[in-house]
Amino acid sequence: MKGVKGRITRSLPSQARMIACDNSGAKILKLISVIGHKTVRGRIPAAGVGDLILASVKKGKLEMRKTVVPAIIVRQKKEYRRPNGMRVAFEDNAAVVLKDMKGNPKGTIFKGPIAKEVAERWPAVAKVASMIL
Repeated sequence: MKGVKGRITRSLPSQARMIACDNSGAKILKLISVIGHKTVRGRIPAAGVGDLILASVKKGKLEMRKTVVPAIIVRQKKEYRRPNGMRVAFEDNAAVVLKDMKGNPKGTIFKGPIAKEVAERWPAVAKVASMIL
């Protein structure tokens, strides 16, 4: 896992719901915790594009429901700034479900674009992606 270039606004707090944009069997995920996130005492942990999270599956196939899975956030509604000054925002908040904590995606097809920051940080996710913005 490489560092992210740019100023990613962490706009998804704990308990946020997002769609799963792959064909892993999950439909809606709820953010439980952000892996590697350090914060002050009492502050709610938040995640942004490219962050590794633990999420609970709220809707999806029966064998996937009520399980805790690792995931990577690939899109967020809140705009963030790239090093060249451009600001990027997507239509929805979306994540990709992983097989393990190393970054290998469970699904084989991603619906919609993924952020360039995610492709740089997670090469296994970039291989499966059809559109990178």
